[in-house]
Amino acid sequence: MTEPTVENATKRIYESLQADNVDIDERIADLKTALTRAGQKEAVFDPAKLVQSNREGRKRMKAYFRQRGVAVTFSD
Repeated sequence: MTEPTVENATKRIYESLQADNVDIDERIADLKTALTRAGQKEAVFDPAKLVQSNREGRKRMKAYFRQRGVAVTFSD
């Protein structure tokens, strides 16, 4: 199996979020690996694609990902 790219890992996280967080921890681990391989420090997400795109939802997502070693920012 090939290693996921940052774009693929991000897409799978969106899918997991839409499916009520199924396998989210594994998806975050894949994203962390992809970010490290790409030499990136943080993942960028589009708030329009999130289930809870309000401020509280974004803050909760950032905190959850940070606990797992992934810094998150949101696009404009």
